[in-house]
Amino acid sequence: MSQTIDFIFDFASPNAYLVHKIVPAMEARTGAKFNYIPCLLGGIFKATNNQAPMIAFGDIPNKMAYENLEMQRFIELHELRKFKMNPHFPVNTLMLARGAIVAHRDGFLLAYIDAMVAALWEDGLKLDDPEVLHKAYGDAGFDADALMAQMSEPEVKAQLASNTEQAVGRGAFGIPTFFVGEEIFFGKERLDQVEAALSSKA
Repeated sequence: MSQTIDFIFDFASPNAYLVHKIVPAMEARTGAKFNYIPCLLGGIFKATNNQAPMIAFGDIPNKMAYENLEMQRFIELHELRKFKMNPHFPVNTLMLARGAIVAHRDGFLLAYIDAMVAALWEDGLKLDDPEVLHKAYGDAGFDADALMAQMSEPEVKAQLASNTEQAVGRGAFGIPTFFVGEEIFFGKERLDQVEAALSSKA
């Protein structure tokens, strides 16, 4: 039976996009499977008193410059040249995350994530605008009307809140966060440690 990596995921994080793009290669290399758990980054921040790097470190120019450098290195290493910062950043991803809960329930989560990360981090769409999101759903081949209606269902809202609360309870304070068993790893820079943990538990 293959090992599982729980991936605490929200579209709001550009680093989550970058990780998502290399998941297939990592799964092929390790035999492990990533289990995407849609959460709300803003909810994690609020529960843990954390802040986005641009807020927390905005007054430290050298650190922000290094963060950007590190991101560019990752992009070049993995040839992720379709990525671009969304011109509307930060985008409120509440609707997107609720849509992910619906997609997970109905069995098309990975297709949903593939389409929506591309719309957000490659096409630069303002996906917190309901009209833009509706069109993006349709362009991706999803039933836009059904998705927009279902994301407002109480059980969908409750599941997203529960996912977020449980992630914090396990130790998450930001995204991307990974769990191998109950061992936590934060950030795309820790993926080598994730692979090492998989090997040690094999």
